[in-house]
Amino acid sequence: MKRFIKKMKDTEKQVVDNDAPETINVEEVAQTDEMTDAEHSTSDNEAAIWQDKYIRLSAEFDNYRKRTLREKMELAASGGADVLKAILGTCDDFERALSAMEDSSEKEGITLVYQKFRDTLKTKGVTEIECLGKPFDVDFAEAIAKIPATTPEQVGNVIDVVQKGYMLRDKVLRFAKVVVAE
Repeated sequence: MKRFIKKMKDTEKQVVDNDAPETINVEEVAQTDEMTDAEHSTSDNEAAIWQDKYIRLSAEFDNYRKRTLREKMELAASGGADVLKAILGTCDDFERALSAMEDSSEKEGITLVYQKFRDTLKTKGVTEIECLGKPFDVDFAEAIAKIPATTPEQVGNVIDVVQKGYMLRDKVLRFAKVVVAE
């Protein structure tokens, strides 16, 4: 027990001695301040790097958001393109049936139904591509035949439409199949 008390007193003396005021070396304080300035410039550089990364990431996310909104709008605008394209065959059948019928009361009824059908397509943004008598344009028509021109003005123009072409707003839904004068 006596040993334990002696060790406690020795420990107290060491603690008291450590609490005594020390002399301050000015050079050590100056070096400490310089390190702090270096640390500050490093942290400023690091903050600038992180800020740049944040700005770039924010811009990248904004571009992604705009692109997905644009894609959704395009999808909604042309979502029914496949259905409308399938219906165009029925429109062609109506035209063939009307051209084959003789004048009768049945033709008037079919004409009314056909007209209503065309009006419905127009309300959905489907328009016919007019190309008869105009210069051949590969963006809207497909040449299925070439025949010799009877006049020099006809060269390169569409002289017959075998199958009508249609557009859905500003996109080609179905290319027109045409005969071009050569």
